[in-house]
Amino acid sequence: MVSGLGDMGLSLTFAAIGSALGTGAAGMAAIGAWKKAFLQNKMAPFILIAFVGAPLSQTIYGMILRNAIQSANLPAETYPFQMVLGLAAGLAMGVSAWMQGKAGASAADALGETGKGFGNYIMVLGVIETVALFVMVFAMTALPK
Repeated sequence: MVSGLGDMGLSLTFAAIGSALGTGAAGMAAIGAWKKAFLQNKMAPFILIAFVGAPLSQTIYGMILRNAIQSANLPAETYPFQMVLGLAAGLAMGVSAWMQGKAGASAADALGETGKGFGNYIMVLGVIETVALFVMVFAMTALPK
């Protein structure tokens, strides 16, 4: 009997894929906003990097869930459940990261153009972040005791 393999890292893998997609989307928009600022000989707002980095936390949530599943030390016959839980939660966290990055891209564009609204934009990203947090917590509570 092999023990401790858990979801084989599916929760981490899919959360990280979403983080990569999200940071890529927000990063491209931030670069575009900086380019516009440079072309107008204006200061490029460094704070846009906050929008770019926001989707990274979902990778951490995926790792926390993976560690929780593996450290639960469940019997091998529960591996299908562990795999489905890790896959589903990882996908949900990954999509959250991707959408957070897309919202961050819009926020970078808007802030770069107007110089206003940072607090409002961060609140939207926080709401999207909450989805991933809920998924992680609810998936951890679904683990058998």
